[in-house]
Amino acid sequence: MEIFSEVMPMIYENTDLLKKALEGALAVDGGAVRVLDENRLRETLIDELIRTAVFAPAKETRAAARWLIRRAATASGIHAASIQGLYEAMGRGEVSGFTVPAINIRALTYDTAQAVFRAAMAAGVGAVIFEIARSEIDYTSQRPEEYACAVTAAALKTGYRGALFLQGDHFQVGAKKYAKDPEGEVRAVKDLIWEAIDAGFYNIDIDTSTLVDLAEATVKQQQRINYSLAAELTTMIRDLEPAGINISVGGEIGEVGGKNSTVEELHAFMGGYLETLKKSSAELKGISKISVQTGTTHGGVPLADGSVAQVKLDFATLEELSRAARTDYGLAGAVQHGASTLPEEAFDRFPATGTAEVHLATGFQNIIYDSPSFPAALRMQIYDYLKREAASERKEGDTEEQFFYKTRKKGIGPFKKELWELPAAVRTALGGELEAQFALLFRKLNVGNTLDTVNRFVTPVDVPLSVPASL
Repeated sequence: MEIFSEVMPMIYENTDLLKKALEGALAVDGGAVRVLDENRLRETLIDELIRTAVFAPAKETRAAARWLIRRAATASGIHAASIQGLYEAMGRGEVSGFTVPAINIRALTYDTAQAVFRAAMAAGVGAVIFEIARSEIDYTSQRPEEYACAVTAAALKTGYRGALFLQGDHFQVGAKKYAKDPEGEVRAVKDLIWEAIDAGFYNIDIDTSTLVDLAEATVKQQQRINYSLAAELTTMIRDLEPAGINISVGGEIGEVGGKNSTVEELHAFMGGYLETLKKSSAELKGISKISVQTGTTHGGVPLADGSVAQVKLDFATLEELSRAARTDYGLAGAVQHGASTLPEEAFDRFPATGTAEVHLATGFQNIIYDSPSFPAALRMQIYDYLKREAASERKEGDTEEQFFYKTRKKGIGPFKKELWELPAAVRTALGGELEAQFALLFRKLNVGNTLDTVNRFVTPVDVPLSVPASL
């Protein structure tokens, strides 16, 4: 059943129609694109290109639109980049005083990313990461290249210029799958890393912390599989990174939602990790940051009425871990996950404790679903779908509000087109709410006026892309 009938930007069904649409606005010149009419690109063409890149029926047409978006961005001064240089400067103590927000966009990616860029440009923010986790890729139906193109198209739409940090978040080796088929599960993560790097993700967070075994006698033995696999995946990433780019790699010592991390675990992980990495090559760069557990849970803990329980986050441990990561290993610091549902007053404390990066996801999803501007009919349609398709995930004693809060992220992929095709007035209202939240977070995390700092430590690199045969 269609809920909305507003005329949407064109989706080009084949490359002939797509090429005709470029006339006078973009020109393909060998492996590059020239922008002939920036106003037309921003006002109409980019909307058509991204919708074609996501929804065109033919794979070759989607590929052509994606290539055009990525090359038009390069021509416009937008470059996919690694945050490695900035994080190395943080590790040396040359840069401090802010915490980099890493924003997971699950729904309305094109519109939400525009809201990020508007807030960032208004405050001079350069240090902001766009990311998507392995699990999110599945339930939001966004492969890495599609996600990268939606964010890149949003940068073009808003007139953003500069480094674009795309990150693979929680590229996680699942404990249950690893127990059944270790080689197959590691291979699946390696395949995803390869796919993401090809799409312009030059920041990868490895998560093998699910394999920490607290039953082992020593902390180093507990971390052994974690650091061994992290080193193996780092070596692969270094083999795949494009010329001129050092991909920023993150490690993780404590699974989010589990027991709080300790400095002893940090030393055990880093000692084993660096020792293992050197066996491949003494010249290989290691991780640039370390994710830790200090009391949060992904998405927060929903109460019976659907509200989220207050979290007692251990800032003292976070500060201690960040200091040890920088002082002993030259890392940017510790990374905090599961933070988007924390109270506003908590965010001022991340820069104060030297936290390098904070990951934010569910709070933005909540803004969209809970907004008075979000159509009630579509929300009900999604919830009816969840009642049917996610019924097995309902725990005994869960209220309906708790069930929907925990499962509604899985309604995003099946209703992706309906979300993209919300009326312009609805998307504008949602974008305004999101922009206000991003502006608040940027202020709290003290990343305003970091654009010049980013430009000082991050050098743009033009990574060549093979021209699709259809172009």
